[in-house]
Amino acid sequence: MPASSPFVPRLGSAGRLALAALCGLAVAWGAAPAAAQGKLEAQYEATLAGIPVGKGVWNIDIGEDVFAATASGGTSGLLKSIANGSGTGASQGRVVNGALVATSYQASTTTSKKTEQIHISLDKGNVKEFGIVPEPPVDPDRIVVTEAHRRGVWDPMTASLLRVAGTGDPLSAEACKNSAPVFDGRMRYELKLDFKRMETVKAEKGYKGPVVVCAMYFVPVAGYIPDRPVIKYLAAQRNIEVAFAPIAGTRILVPFWLKVPTPLGPAMLEATSFITSAQPPKVAKTQ
Repeated sequence: MPASSPFVPRLGSAGRLALAALCGLAVAWGAAPAAAQGKLEAQYEATLAGIPVGKGVWNIDIGEDVFAATASGGTSGLLKSIANGSGTGASQGRVVNGALVATSYQASTTTSKKTEQIHISLDKGNVKEFGIVPEPPVDPDRIVVTEAHRRGVWDPMTASLLRVAGTGDPLSAEACKNSAPVFDGRMRYELKLDFKRMETVKAEKGYKGPVVVCAMYFVPVAGYIPDRPVIKYLAAQRNIEVAFAPIAGTRILVPFWLKVPTPLGPAMLEATSFITSAQPPKVAKTQ
């Protein structure tokens, strides 16, 4: 499963199986243009069967011609004493005709045993160069990621931004009519959405309003070991849901919460603070 989410550091076997799907925060969709400029400052809490197990922050800044997204997080509560871990992630790129075009992605995860760093360089959706430090050992059972698998993809951080085309309300059933290819430095997979319902949410701080809830399906393509229990479990799931909320001033939606059923109880990642604001366009200086 993707190891790139800073909200879910690598854990012991039980915690890894239960929370791996939270890495599905990386949802990427279509090439519909984004619009305007906006910012998001959000805080999230991860729980397992209602018990807090992790916290994270996510900042997104969409400018007139560049964008940046950063996230960090770590284990908390009881899990921290069992499997302490933390992680960071970041993506940067250009805004071209309203569309977000990533040029680089970095992620780092740290546990009591080791630190791993991943970097990806992209050019118009194609991976130019990538690496993992330390380099993981070769596993003959892992399905090889080919050059073709690294073309026309999104990095996990940029992939978390759902762009909705058109001029109508972006919070609609149309937002969920999407699927996308993702490459996280190790795995190539597809994430697919289907519309479920509309809801209203209220963060402890910040956003209060509607969200569009989509079903999410994980389809592994390459870079994974088929016999791994986590892969089998997530690929078979039909009850993963993600709720999207808007970044003010844009047609971009981001996950407000993500729910994943697990053998240990429901795993959930939910925003406790979701502060978003539209940014005024730059005014050209006159001579």
